[in-house]
Amino acid sequence: MSAGKPKVILLGEIEHAHDEWKRLAELAELISPKATSREDFIKECKSGDLDGAVATYRTFASFSITGRFDEELVSQLPDSLKFVCHNGAGYDQVDVASCTKRGIRVSNVPTAVDDATADITMFLMLGALRGLNTSIFALREGKFRGIPPPPLGHDPEGMVLGILGMGGIGRNLKKKADAFEMKVQYHNRSQLSEEMAGGAKYVSFDELLATSDVISLNLPLNANTRHIISTKEFEKMKKGVVIVNTARGAVMDEAALVAALDSGKVFSCGLDVYEEEPKVHPGLVANPHVLLVPHMGTWTVETARAMEVWNISNVRSALETGKLRSPVGEQASMK
Repeated sequence: MSAGKPKVILLGEIEHAHDEWKRLAELAELISPKATSREDFIKECKSGDLDGAVATYRTFASFSITGRFDEELVSQLPDSLKFVCHNGAGYDQVDVASCTKRGIRVSNVPTAVDDATADITMFLMLGALRGLNTSIFALREGKFRGIPPPPLGHDPEGMVLGILGMGGIGRNLKKKADAFEMKVQYHNRSQLSEEMAGGAKYVSFDELLATSDVISLNLPLNANTRHIISTKEFEKMKKGVVIVNTARGAVMDEAALVAALDSGKVFSCGLDVYEEEPKVHPGLVANPHVLLVPHMGTWTVETARAMEVWNISNVRSALETGKLRSPVGEQASMK
């Protein structure tokens, strides 16, 4: 590499978009830290070995090396680093406020995940409505549907689907739910235009809880949304409601969910995310009416590649223009 090129730090692995990543070498020196732990990474930052890096491409899995990009870690990053490009739609692993304080811009990968995440949401929704989980396990145990057979499930047609968080994934889910003739309503921080809502009805948070047959959580995790669904929210819901969460585990109080399932308030649920991944609340594992998937909402070749290409484009944009293609919402007004 020629002297004078800026550096880009790779935190994690490029698994699909190898050619796109290699082409960044025309613009920057591509480096990977030697550290395998947070303590060692901080030491490496302090050593000066990463000086000259202007951007970092980070993956969800790189959390095992660096831990959360919190105030402690951000304060130790090279002074030259100005861009954190996160390969994911959710970016709760990055403390945006600490980055903003340091003048570091953060990007995520928004729309590339919409289809795959909405697909897994529909899968979990249908499986939970039909109560398929008990018979799936019974079949593998040689008991066919089960002994005795499970209670009958429910059809999605005519059901009221309440989407909490009508961003890209929520809007994609609405289109898919239309194919099943569901009645869709939503609650968001702000009401969408009629065009963006696509015919979905805007309701208050309390109305969504009280009137939805199925509730899908599709909102980001932050200080305002942590445990947005807990005991008092379950109390407001219909008896027999179905819950689906493909957002982040901590937007829902898992202990409260277990209690609501045990009481019969919640008929069943479909989960892709958990409060303390990879740990799963034992009450969820033990409940036969809970359909569990181990955070596989974007676990497809096509989506994984699309996410990497998008994130690489954020790095490229940072190097070529000094701006990010998809800055996170909290930094929309950052100058």
